[in-house]
Order: sequence, then structure tokens, then C-alpha cells
Amino acid sequence: MPGLDLFGNSNPANGATIVETPQPTTASPVSNVEETHEQPSTEVVPVPRSLPAPAAYYNPRLDPKNFLEGPLSWNPATRLRQMLARPGIVIAPGICDGISARCALEAGFDCLYQSGAATTASRLGQPDLAIATLNDFVQSAQMVCSLDPTVPVIADADTGFGGPAMVARTVTQYARAGVAALHIEDQVQTKRCGHLLGKQVVSREEFLTRIRAAVIARDSIPGGSDFVIIGRTDSAQVLGMEEAVTRLKLAAAAGADVCFIEGVRSAELLTATVEALAPKPVLVNVISGGLTPSFTTQEAEALGAKIIIFSLVSCVAAVHGIRAAMQSLKKTGTDFSSARGMDPKAFFEVMGLSEVIKLDAQAGGKAFEVV
Repeated sequence: MPGLDLFGNSNPANGATIVETPQPTTASPVSNVEETHEQPSTEVVPVPRSLPAPAAYYNPRLDPKNFLEGPLSWNPATRLRQMLARPGIVIAPGICDGISARCALEAGFDCLYQSGAATTASRLGQPDLAIATLNDFVQSAQMVCSLDPTVPVIADADTGFGGPAMVARTVTQYARAGVAALHIEDQVQTKRCGHLLGKQVVSREEFLTRIRAAVIARDSIPGGSDFVIIGRTDSAQVLGMEEAVTRLKLAAAAGADVCFIEGVRSAELLTATVEALAPKPVLVNVISGGLTPSFTTQEAEALGAKIIIFSLVSCVAAVHGIRAAMQSLKKTGTDFSSARGMDPKAFFEVMGLSEVIKLDAQAGGKAFEVV
């Protein structure tokens, strides 16, 4: 399979355990001579303590230096790699549906984040407790990525939704939907929002299996995909920051393009994390009232972060706005005050009304000459 050749083997592990292993004698040809029954000889042989560790992944085509120059690509994954390779922090507001995505684009953001919590809430009306499926995430991504196919969308992929084969399928489905990057975490399958307590994580080995499966799937996409793999660990709150950094170093060696520690509790810890993982770019997730301080984009950039996401910015704003509108309607019997002068046409303008009218006219249609 393409991609497998980018995982080599390093030199065998040093050290061996000496054990006594019976060595059977070589059978002699059948003859008329009476068969002798000799006892197997005993010889001391070295047995390696562990299998050779894979060498660090390296794909020369995806080296950051290849994305330093030239105009920004129309391909969202390539564009994201260009943004990562060049100066400046990548700011990705969390979106939860088509309305929030349209508002983010209208505001001028050049990267979007499809939050798993936001997707679960908007599509299912459920909390972020491993309830949404791969299909929920992919269907949401297809819609979001279609609004402006050149704008990179970073999408949450939870645990990859299963074992290595399912992780690989997730990468393929996301890439086909137009997603530029995904992050895969090391929580158990019954995961929860990274800013809730009581999290459990899998072993290092299982986490790295997920990362390798994602990288192999990406490198198996025909034509050479620039899809970005982000390794996320939730182990800081469970096993400590040292273990979290170690896991991300291993994930980077396994092929993760970006490192993401969930729940970095201070500016000092973020700086230390960035320094420990250099030159890999680091993503920080800011949720107001969550485990991570409410860094501004300027503060996060000064601390060395390369990507900052605001996972629930649209969801929380929607809850506040919709709650107020519903309470006002219940109390007054009208939506006049909550509408704040936005008529249907003005609302549809935010949703791309002018684009549809223009396309219809260019094609010779006359359905929307008057709207």
C-alpha cells in the first residue's frame, strides 16, 4: 500500500535477554539403521527484548519548505500547509452549521474549525459524549466545505471512530468531503469533550496506531494528497504534562503534521510545550470557561502557537441569541425586537443570495429577476 514505504525500520533495539532454548537436531535421511533417540541439545541464544522500533516518518513532498513560496493554492489542504509554513498564526473559529459558517466567512476568516462538540449539538441536539457518528461528521463537512472550497476546514475526528481500518476510512471520507485537516485523539472510544472531567485515554501504542493508520491512508490517496494530520492528546489531565508531551513527540515521529495538547492550563505550560515539540507546529484550543486560559489570538501567537481554534464560539453565541429571542417571543408575542430589522432578503444575503442570483442570470435563467 502506498505510504507504508515511508515507515522504515531503525537499528534493532540494544540489549537482549539470554534464555536457554532447546534446539532440535536435524532429521537424518530415512535408512535401515535403527533410529536413535537423542535428547535435543541446549544452546544459549539471545532473544531481543522488543521488536525494532519504526524509524521516524518522513515524506519529502510534504516538507514545510516546499510550501514557503508562491501564491496561495486553491486546494484547501495545500493552502493550509502554506499557511502553516509561513509567518502568522492560523485563526480558525468553531462553526456548527451553515449559518455559523456563512457568518465566519462574511467576517473574513480564512480558516474554519468544525468542532465535534458543535457538530454533535447542532445535528443531534446532544452533548459531546461520543454520540455522533462518522456519517454525522462527514455530512456536516460536505456542506461546510462546499460554501467556499478554497477556505481550509480543520475538522474534529474524535478517536477515528474505531480501529486502524476505521481511522483510515475516516481520513479518506474527510478528504473526499473537502476537509483540509483532521485531528485524532487518544481518548477511549467512549470519549467526552476535552474540557470535561473524568477522561480516560488509551495506551501510547494504541494512540500511535491511530496516527500511523491516518498517515498511511492520507499517503494512499491517488495523486498525492496534502491533507494535514493533527495528533491530539487528552492525557495531560490524566497522566500529566510530561506524558502528554511524550505522546505528541511520538505522534510527530509517526507522521503527525501538527501537535495538539488539549487543556493546557497556563501560558508557561503552552510555551514549554511549543519549545519541547519544535519545529512541529502546535495547536491550542480556547473555550471560554474551559481548562485552557482564554488566550487572545495575539497572546497565543506570542507564546508560539501556530493554530488557535475557538471551538464553541458559534454554539455558545447561538444559545445566548436564540434563548433571548425565544424568551422575548414568549413574553411579548412578537419577534420584532429580536429580528433587529433583518428582513428575509437581508438574511438570505448572508446565506449567499446574490451568488445564486448571479449564477442563474449567467446561465440564462430568469427565475430570480425580481426577489
